[in-house]
Amino acid sequence: MKLSELRKGEKGVITQINGQGLLRKHLSEMGFIKGKTVEAVRYAPLGSPVVYKILNSEIAITPDIASQIEIIKKELSL
Repeated sequence: MKLSELRKGEKGVITQINGQGLLRKHLSEMGFIKGKTVEAVRYAPLGSPVVYKILNSEIAITPDIASQIEIIKKELSL
């Protein structure tokens, strides 16, 4: 699934970054690295940008960029 498909409060683990060149470099510099857990924190009123929490930081990116990041959704454990 794509990172852009996460809803507020849901978490996932990054499996792949599909962007190329500078986009891929910038995403990795912000902490979007394979194996890291990311959480959808909040959405702007019109849906863009979306704030994600990764590596104890909150980072806002557009849904178009988030769609370049593949994740596996983490299920809630009770």
